[in-house]
Amino acid sequence: MSGPVTLTLLNGQETDCLPLSDRGLAYGDGLFETIRVVGGSAPLWSRHLQRLERGCRTLRLTLPAEQLAIDVERLARRLGEGLIKLILTRGSGKRGYAIPANAETTRILFGSNAAVYPAEHAEQGVRLFACETRLGHQPLLAGLKHLNRLEQVLARSEWQSSDYAEGLVCDLTGQPIECTMSNLFMRIAGAWVTPDLSQCGVQGVMRDLLIERVQQEGGFVQVRTVGYDELLSADEVMCCNSLFGVWPVIQLGDRHWPVGPFTRQMQSLAKQVYL
Repeated sequence: MSGPVTLTLLNGQETDCLPLSDRGLAYGDGLFETIRVVGGSAPLWSRHLQRLERGCRTLRLTLPAEQLAIDVERLARRLGEGLIKLILTRGSGKRGYAIPANAETTRILFGSNAAVYPAEHAEQGVRLFACETRLGHQPLLAGLKHLNRLEQVLARSEWQSSDYAEGLVCDLTGQPIECTMSNLFMRIAGAWVTPDLSQCGVQGVMRDLLIERVQQEGGFVQVRTVGYDELLSADEVMCCNSLFGVWPVIQLGDRHWPVGPFTRQMQSLAKQVYL
């Protein structure tokens, strides 16, 4: 499809009207996924669905898996190339935090053109802005892509300059966790390290995929707490998500990094998903 594209499904119907009583609007009571569409399909759909399953168990949401699969396939075919924003909410309810006894999950899907990022981000690398906004600790919600993204909104609002493509976000103790829209990897002492997300942060599907691919090729990725000084002393740094793949990180404050060979390997692994 050429030109700007916007396709919207609400519970399988083409409409853009949502009841004002929806708990996703009132309380952020729900989950979301942003899914890349290539060649009329969503190659990472199974991984997005796995994360939705984890989130639904935690939030005690009913997961309409079969209907979602139909919706995603339908929009993907129509888009050809683009992205799907999928939102699940607990549906409508009366005033108050108590979960309605008869809650019916609402599924919302927006189909649109693919996100466009400058080619030099992948080739030459990106600079990170050091965000002051901190991620609060909530182990129950850690790793999930729930609807409350206010921490990320505040972090992203800290810079407007095009000199920065992403921002580093730390937790309350000052330890690096992730970037505003992507996960973080560092090459330390001959191995890849990615921050532990058991207290906060989003467990990205590209992060999980890269960990698996590295291990399949005989490598190893350490998932652990990382100190700020460790990040600065790393040999290579990169960030990743399912939309842009892998971006080499070349600068944070006064620290500069080269675009190293191990980062290039990770870029290759990420690209293979969409071939």
